[in-house]
Amino acid sequence: MSFWEVFRMASTSLRGNKLRSFLTALGIIIGVGAVIAMISIGQGASKDISDRISGMGSNLIIVSPLRGSSLKPKDATELLERVPTITHAVPSVTFSTTAKWQSNTYSTSIEGTNTDFPAVRNIKIANGRFFNEEESKSRTKVAIIGQTVVTELFGEGSRPLGEKILIKGQSFTVLGILEKKGSSMGRDSDDTILIPVTVAQRLSGSQQVGSLYLKAKSAEEAKLAVAQITAIYDQKFRRENSMRVTSQDELLETVNTTTRTFTFMLGAIAGISLLVGGIGIMNIMLVSVTERTREIGIRKALGAKRKHIMAQFIIESIFLSISGGLLGIALGIGLSKAVSNLAQWTTVLSPAAILVSFLFALGVGLFFGVYPAYKAAHLDPIVALRHE
Repeated sequence: MSFWEVFRMASTSLRGNKLRSFLTALGIIIGVGAVIAMISIGQGASKDISDRISGMGSNLIIVSPLRGSSLKPKDATELLERVPTITHAVPSVTFSTTAKWQSNTYSTSIEGTNTDFPAVRNIKIANGRFFNEEESKSRTKVAIIGQTVVTELFGEGSRPLGEKILIKGQSFTVLGILEKKGSSMGRDSDDTILIPVTVAQRLSGSQQVGSLYLKAKSAEEAKLAVAQITAIYDQKFRRENSMRVTSQDELLETVNTTTRTFTFMLGAIAGISLLVGGIGIMNIMLVSVTERTREIGIRKALGAKRKHIMAQFIIESIFLSISGGLLGIALGIGLSKAVSNLAQWTTVLSPAAILVSFLFALGVGLFFGVYPAYKAAHLDPIVALRHE
């Protein structure tokens, strides 16, 4: 008996029970689809966060106060003087409030900073200009607004340069409009208003700043800068870990490590359904052996060898796995695109994840198909012929 004849008999048997074959393969379909979709979501989240961190600026260092410590705008100037490995330093004061133009109001984020902010945070002005040093020192009420704020207050496509907006009851002149950056992980980067830090301190009622953004001369010197800044503040506050000083590379490494673990966990959880699908295949194949006991006995009586019987049942199991794997790939790609379109999440389809999940499904089908095939091949032909 040739391999082609064995394959033809296996496919005929599966076609004879289409619904049962589909339900048997359903566990594999769902398993492969879930693995692909979960990994694509995990890798998409990693890419989204990494892009956001990279978009904050190159060679960036963030200094944040811990309990018992504080930062003031003058710290930015002092660090520039004492740390030779950094080129820019900007303070940041952030708070949320409602902005108003005529009868339109919109709740947004306000960030107070200085004139080096565009160079450090990698932002560009689409229209108008950024405020200058003189305007910052004299506490001039000027504002740079994001595209989302423009749309919400003034309408789509507006260019409200020179218009007056109210922030906490104070009138601010719109000097510039930020270039559009877009959203990531549900956060709108264009939903912000930038004002001089001196004005932001007065509006927030505090002389302290929430953080400092520093720009190192290079990625290599950022590590040295982190060590120098940490030493300065440990000496200033006379204790270790007085400030959280983090470089952009460290943030990216932490994010990538975390998201890799998260993606692996998602894939592993989804992969459990593949094992369940394999158990389903073995269960149905055992039922099939019982149902076809007399057929197996007749074939053995006509000269079929054990290897032919075993090959038929293994081929049936593998065929179910391959079919389920291919349909699962289509399901996983469809789910990834649906999540991307409906939830507005970034998803990244991984060819490696698709290949591994398919091969795993194939391996599961082969593994769980061996025992039923072995059982069928070793049936006593006399007992099988007597089976009703």
